[in-house]
Amino acid sequence: MTEEPAHLDTHHEPHRGGLGARLNWLRAAVLGANDGVVSTAGLVVGVAGATDSRSALLTAGLAGLLAGSMSMAAGEYVSVSTQRDSQKAALATERRELREEPQAELEELTVLLEGKGLTRQLAAEAAEQLTARDALRAHAEVELGIDPDDLTDPWRAAGASFAAFTVGALLPLLAIVLPPPSVRLYVTVVSVLVALALTGWGSARLGFAPAAVAVWRNVIGGALAMAVTYAAGLLLGAVGA
Repeated sequence: MTEEPAHLDTHHEPHRGGLGARLNWLRAAVLGANDGVVSTAGLVVGVAGATDSRSALLTAGLAGLLAGSMSMAAGEYVSVSTQRDSQKAALATERRELREEPQAELEELTVLLEGKGLTRQLAAEAAEQLTARDALRAHAEVELGIDPDDLTDPWRAAGASFAAFTVGALLPLLAIVLPPPSVRLYVTVVSVLVALALTGWGSARLGFAPAAVAVWRNVIGGALAMAVTYAAGLLLGAVGA
């Protein structure tokens, strides 16, 4: 009697896919916060080069925070909506093919399972069992890499991007407006560089990449952005004076 290929049971696939999805969301949140830190820091440091007015810094920082978070949310919504539409279209195609050509689809699933390292006989048996249980789910997960019950959610993606960018942007905004004028620039630069080191480390760990390279790349990029915008602010402030 042939042993049932339990390791191909689709019941376990959503758990593995769910873990990958959670890691992707977490990585996106870290990168969104990083964008908020860098863009807002560059903006408020540039303004600080031109003026020491707390109200001007607060206005510029809030404007940058709102514009950036809304832009991130809108961009993520459009991107994920397109992805969801593609997933729905692919599932609709699978439903039609399963209805019109069930034997051809069974053979296709068998070949795909063979490609994963199963023998022809075991792949055929597994394909029959998976098809009998839930044909659409079997093809969606094996062929398309889609969980039919867990399609991407554009509203969730947009909200996550908005929140991540806002959290990141708040750090340089508060750092530039709360301290006394004599130290606000130093406090902002140090706070931003520490935050960039942490987000660089976090993104590297989530992506299983070398942390040191990501940290230095993040810190150097942020420092360069602030230096350029501060120099531009000094120049504009001098011209305006």
